[in-house]
Amino acid sequence: MEDQLLSMFKELTETPGAPGHEGPVREVVKKYISPYADEIYTDNLGSLIAKKAGPEGGPKIMVAGHLDEVAFMVTMITEKGFLRFQPLGGWWEQVMLAQRVTVHTRKGPIEGVIGSTPPHILSPEARKKPVEKKNMFIDIGASSKEEAEEFGIRPGDTVIPICPFTVMKNPKLLMAKAWDNRIGCAIAIEVLKRLKGESHPNSVYGVATVQEEVGLRGAQTSVNAVGPDISFAVDVGIAGDTPGIKKEDVQSKIGAGPQLLLYDASMIPHRGLRDFVVDVAEECKIPFQFDMMSGGGTDAGKMHLHNKGVPSLVVSIATRYIHSHAAILHRDDFENAVQLLVEVIKRLDQSKLNDIRSV
Repeated sequence: MEDQLLSMFKELTETPGAPGHEGPVREVVKKYISPYADEIYTDNLGSLIAKKAGPEGGPKIMVAGHLDEVAFMVTMITEKGFLRFQPLGGWWEQVMLAQRVTVHTRKGPIEGVIGSTPPHILSPEARKKPVEKKNMFIDIGASSKEEAEEFGIRPGDTVIPICPFTVMKNPKLLMAKAWDNRIGCAIAIEVLKRLKGESHPNSVYGVATVQEEVGLRGAQTSVNAVGPDISFAVDVGIAGDTPGIKKEDVQSKIGAGPQLLLYDASMIPHRGLRDFVVDVAEECKIPFQFDMMSGGGTDAGKMHLHNKGVPSLVVSIATRYIHSHAAILHRDDFENAVQLLVEVIKRLDQSKLNDIRSV
């Protein structure tokens, strides 16, 4: 089982999936989730929906991670064969320079590196300032625009960070690109897997959404397709256990359990659902940690506004260095997030749903 799970993590994280170009990684999720679903379909934007059917008329529970990763898109080819690009999702300039990337072209992948004017020839004042994205470029080794075009490059091609999936010296720690949010997709897969032999009155939808990083777009269309009674966004959160972070700014540590988000810029979680999940975690002795995020949001920001409103909660995995080429998370947090969601779903029924809604 261990090798199978690590193989799934490797395939999920290494497969490219820029916002709006999630097809390859959607097929990976489909392969792994299909054995545990009664029905699989996509919405018209490309979000994958895997339904594990329960009794007719029972509550519908949506567990959604997003397929897309922060990436880039080629906007033009210079006369000398360098590529100008724009970010897809949020990137901080300091983590971009000198990083290797893969440009996905119609003729296949091409590796390159993000470059800029070298600091050696900048003025002392200019060296103190971060290089802006608009002054960066991608070097693919082409000598001219014509040669780059012969390679297969054209505007609109997506650009993906390079970082092989790595089990670190401490094997509980896993490093990869795209943990944001392939770990959420993995949680959705594993939840359906562990519910396969369980008896409960709910229909469970494992959903892998598109275009979260550019505006929670797939969440809006997929929640319309599912029409859930309860929704969980499974995503990554900030880890506050590295140097330079104050505890009052970020409380979470990797390995201390899944995060239950109390607030972000897109949603305040439903109090009844939050309290129910906390009660289940405490009953089952599953570790968890509270956190909040004053900026940013998750797919729950769209899901909780569906129709007359859907009680929703973010269950996230504390992760170091998100929105960079290499992120690190803890294997135990994945296991505990899966266990928590499974135990919550097993305890949900129409009566409990009514109790949650009444809070």
